[in-house]
Amino acid sequence: MPVNYLTPAPEQLHPVAGVRLGVAEAGIRKANRRDLTLIELAPGSRVAGVFTKNRFCAAPVHVCREHLKHEDIRALIINTGIANAGTGASGLEAARQSCAAVAKLLDVAAAQVLPFSTGVILEPLPVERLKAGLPAALSALKADGWHGAAHAIMTTDTVAKAASRRLASAEFAATITGIAKGAGMIRPNMATMLGFVATDAAIAQPMLERLVKEAADESFNCITVDGDTSTNDSFVLIATGQGTAKFESVDAPGWNEFKQAVIEVARELAQAIVRDGEGATKYIEIAVTGGRSVAECKAAGYAVAHSPLVKTAMFASDPNLGRILAAIGYAWNLDPSLADLDDGKVRVWLGSGGEEILVAENGGRAPSYREEDGARIMKPAELRVRVDLGRGSQAAKVWTCDFSYDYVKINADYRS
Repeated sequence: MPVNYLTPAPEQLHPVAGVRLGVAEAGIRKANRRDLTLIELAPGSRVAGVFTKNRFCAAPVHVCREHLKHEDIRALIINTGIANAGTGASGLEAARQSCAAVAKLLDVAAAQVLPFSTGVILEPLPVERLKAGLPAALSALKADGWHGAAHAIMTTDTVAKAASRRLASAEFAATITGIAKGAGMIRPNMATMLGFVATDAAIAQPMLERLVKEAADESFNCITVDGDTSTNDSFVLIATGQGTAKFESVDAPGWNEFKQAVIEVARELAQAIVRDGEGATKYIEIAVTGGRSVAECKAAGYAVAHSPLVKTAMFASDPNLGRILAAIGYAWNLDPSLADLDDGKVRVWLGSGGEEILVAENGGRAPSYREEDGARIMKPAELRVRVDLGRGSQAAKVWTCDFSYDYVKINADYRS
C-alpha cells in the first residue's frame, strides 16, 4: 500500500473545459480490466510534451514526437498492459494504426492524435483489440472522467494518482487537473512513466513548451524508485484555451502564480508515484544544500536515493548510515564537478517528524550522534536526509522510497 497517500475523490478532480475522457476494457493483455483511455481535446488546444531519453524508446514515443510538430492536437489514446517498446517497425505501425483508428472515430487527422502505451516491453501491441475497444471509450467520454482515467492507466500501481487546482484572482481564473501512473522503473530522465496535466488557460505555444520542461524538472525529474529509466516515459501538458485566463507572454498578469500551480500539480503527482513505489514502506526526501550548482546537488541526492544499500537500510530502520556517506562520495560519477568534493566540509542529518539529528561532519561520525537515536528516527514512514556539501549556495531535493522484500516479488512476478 502507498505511504500516506489516498487517491482524490472524483469530486475533488475538477473538470477542465475542452477535455473529455473515456475508458474501456479492451483486453489488451488481461481481461476484465480498464486498460484503454481516450482523451478528446477541443479544437484549438495546444499541447507540449517531454519524453524519455532511453535509446530504446517505445514506438508511441517516436510517433508522439512526430505528431507534436503539428500544433492542433485533438486526442490522446492510452493503453496499459503492453508497452509497445522493443517492437521495431511493426510497433511503429501499430502505434500509427491506433492514431488512425481514433482519427476516424473523431473525424480528425491521424497526425492530430498522440498515442501512449505502458506495460510489458518486447511484446507486440494487439492493435486489433485496441481498435475494437475504441467505440466503448468514445461513448464513455465525459468532462468529469479524470477519476476513471487515473485508474485505467495503472499497471503495478496500487492506487490511482491525480491532482487538481482551481485558481481565481482579480486578473484570471483557471483550472488545472492531472493524472499520472508509475510505481516501478522510475528514474525518469525527464518525467515519469506517464503523466497528463490539462488546463483551460490559453498559453502561447513557446511558453507551454518551456513550462512543461520546467514542471518536469521541478517534479518528475526529482524522483526515483529503482534507478531505471523507462522506455515509455511521457509527460504532456495541455492548454485548451477554453477558460478566461490568457497567457501570451511571461509578463501577463498572474503568470507566475499560474506557473507555480502547474508545478505544484506535477510535483504532487510525482511524489505520489514515489509513495506508491513498488513494495514501498517509507517515503524519503533527500534535501541537498551547499552545492555550486543545482545539478550537482541533484546528483548527490540521486546518488543517495539510487543506492540499494541505503534503501534497504531505510526499510529495516537500520542506522547503517555510512552508506549515505559512501553514496555522496561517488556522486561524481553522476556529475564530474563533484570530483573535487571536500569530504571534511560535508554534513549529514537524518530526520522524521519534527526531529532531526546530525549524523556526520568533519569527514566522519558527528560526536553527538548515537546509533539508538538513528534507529528511533528511522522508524516512521516518512524520513528526511539532509546533506550540506559545504561548497556553495545552491540546493535541490530528490524524493525516493525504500526497498522492501515486496519489490523483488513484484518484479519477479511482473508478467504472471
